[in-house]
Amino acid sequence: MRVEDIKDIAALSKEDRMKYDEAIKVYRDNLVTEAYARNEGRAKGYAKGFAEGFAEGYAEGRAEEKLDNARNAKRLGLSPDVISLALGLSIDELDAL
Repeated sequence: MRVEDIKDIAALSKEDRMKYDEAIKVYRDNLVTEAYARNEGRAKGYAKGFAEGFAEGYAEGRAEEKLDNARNAKRLGLSPDVISLALGLSIDELDAL
């Protein structure tokens, strides 16, 4: 007997009704377990993706800020050696600005 084949639950014998109820319970438990696992996976994936994206964006922002500071220092007439030492950029990177 398959749960899908049952048309009239009230017509089941007591023993068949108990089997039916147990089958429904197992089915629902499996659905809840799958949903929980799916949601946990999404939550962990979101948190990991957010952290990685944040770190990448932060690093890019810091690098751009460093280049902006170097451009400003060049406009002020500071020597490339001083800018390089202060900002940790190579002379070649400063020449490219």
